[in-house]
Amino acid sequence: MLDSRSPAEPRPGDELIIDGRASVQFKAGRGFVFRVATVDLRPTYQGWVWLTGYLLAPDGEARERREIFVQRAGLRWAPDRRHRRPGGDHPT
Repeated sequence: MLDSRSPAEPRPGDELIIDGRASVQFKAGRGFVFRVATVDLRPTYQGWVWLTGYLLAPDGEARERREIFVQRAGLRWAPDRRHRRPGGDHPT
């Protein structure tokens, strides 16, 4: 199940798919799921935002803390992990 809020408004606790849509640096298979810890509210380039948070492993565990600069329009919500079945199936 995907979140119905606009991905232009990330909040702490959100899990986002970060890939080439969010920034060219994450193109070519370099995408990941990212759990937002903080959203920097200081002004930056229009449509862009600094996020601090954690890269998540496939099991949902936080593996690495990072600060990333991404385009709001390119953010997508990750599937809700609470509804995943054991074995990594898609949400039901």
